[in-house]
Amino acid sequence: MPPIRFALAGFGAWGKFHAQSIAGNRDAKLVAITAPSEASREEAWKLYPEAQIFADSLDMIAKVDFDIIDIATPSHTHREIALAGMERGKHVLLEKPMAITLDDCKAIVAGARDHGVHLAVGHELRLSSQWGRIKEIIVAGTIGDPQYVLVELSRKPYRPGASGWRYDQSRVGSWVLEEPIHFFDLARWYLEGSGDPVELYAYGNSRDSQRPSLYDNFSAMFQYSNGSYAVVSQTLAAFEHHQTVKVSGTKGALWAGWSGALDRTLEPTAFLKVFDGEKLEEVTLTKQSGEVFELREEIAQSIEMVRSGKTPIATGLDGLWSAGLCLVAEESIRQKRPLPVGELLQF
Repeated sequence: MPPIRFALAGFGAWGKFHAQSIAGNRDAKLVAITAPSEASREEAWKLYPEAQIFADSLDMIAKVDFDIIDIATPSHTHREIALAGMERGKHVLLEKPMAITLDDCKAIVAGARDHGVHLAVGHELRLSSQWGRIKEIIVAGTIGDPQYVLVELSRKPYRPGASGWRYDQSRVGSWVLEEPIHFFDLARWYLEGSGDPVELYAYGNSRDSQRPSLYDNFSAMFQYSNGSYAVVSQTLAAFEHHQTVKVSGTKGALWAGWSGALDRTLEPTAFLKVFDGEKLEEVTLTKQSGEVFELREEIAQSIEMVRSGKTPIATGLDGLWSAGLCLVAEESIRQKRPLPVGELLQF
């Protein structure tokens, strides 16, 4: 069976990990790369001499024959690149956030539908041996019906990104769309049995008066009509990278933690403890947990999506929901009040 041909848009810090994961999968072939600068294009050519190297993603899409485009460019560019690929009938793996506005997210979802292509969104934590295992435990009924979810991160400040895009609000959109978007996605996934969220209230502040709307500290709570609720919280004013998840259900509870000197460390520490109401067990994680490892699973899933049409674990609608919750949270902070959720995300 021939390998699935990937075109990669973006060769920044995280895009390089995408390239490694594609090149490292024997069922994939990296046929083209868009790199943001002359230096990064030179690096891409040296590392992947069989791939065609481009300065512009639209030029790559027009000139290269591929099966799926993997988009790892700055968030504000996602709509244009994704729709250009879809118009050529190509499948899409799109890094989160899908886009930085609800209209753009909805346009991408509509584009996949209208052009009959598959769309996977990069919520790779769902594929984690740790965070994904939590979902399996919930589905198995071990802790009963989940009623409360906490996802919390304490870490060092964000990297600037190519040409400083991550500290430019016109390009990044929001820091809530960076990592908290993953936590909204996890919490909503864990509480899937509760339906859709109905209301959200958020708080945030910044240490830098020059960027008051890029929040170093952020917390949000969203609830469901059945009374269950979730808390998502992050600080960028700390050190290293430490994530915690807690879920309480009608029978028991679980607690998981992940720590590393950096978010992309290859040597993290991780644990998962589960209480079924009677006994406490520490779950053995069969694979390492961390976004570098989960990205490899995401590439493998994308290959299966292209070959068999299997629905990805995070669809375009999932991406729309997670981005939408982030954007509603931003609005809640501005208005200093809880806001309804569902009606804003109808598609």
